[in-house]
This record gives sequence, C-alpha cells and structure tokens, in this order.
Amino acid sequence: MNNNYYPNYTPPITVPSQGGTQPPIQNIPTTIPQPMPYAENLLKLNVGKRATFYMSYSDSVEWRDKTFTGIIEDAGRDYALINDTDTGRWWLLWLVYINYVEFDQPITYSR
Repeated sequence: MNNNYYPNYTPPITVPSQGGTQPPIQNIPTTIPQPMPYAENLLKLNVGKRATFYMSYSDSVEWRDKTFTGIIEDAGRDYALINDTDTGRWWLLWLVYINYVEFDQPITYSR
C-alpha cells in the first residue's frame, strides 16, 4: 500500500495459526478483595461502646503507661475521641501511642 499521507506507514505482518488451541483463561475472582481492617476503622464501627484504651508514652516519666476508659465518640485516621461519663472528661487519644483496646461487650467487626 503506497500512501502519500503516511509515507513511513508499514502494514502489520500477519502470522498464520499453528493450528493449536489457545491456553485456557485463568479463573479471575469476581469479587473485589476488601481491605484489612485498621484500628481506626474498627473503632469507627464501635462508636457508642465503652472501651478501655491502654496507652504507652515511652518518652514520659510521669505517663509511662496509662489507661483511659470511656465511650467511643469518634475515631479518625490517627485519633480516638472518648467520653469518660464517670468523670465528665473527654479524651483525644493519638493512636500512635495505643497498645490495645479492651471492650466490655462484643464488638462490631466487619471485613
């Protein structure tokens, strides 16, 4: 094919089939894998529940290890907001210092 508009055009080369069959298509999952739950997501799922947060502050002599108990009011990517209904105090806890959380009731856990 001589084309004046595209002087460097080269048509594609076709290769004849060898007569074999094509390899089978691998099974592709039909569901999208869900991300693993992070602490922030688990805390969000349990807003309104009473929990005890065990925290460690390694650079503090006064607050080396401390616990906070209250109702989870909110949780974000790096914090948990709890309300200690016994004392009326509110705590904004940074999750970087968390060791673990203990709940007094079953928790909501979803993947």
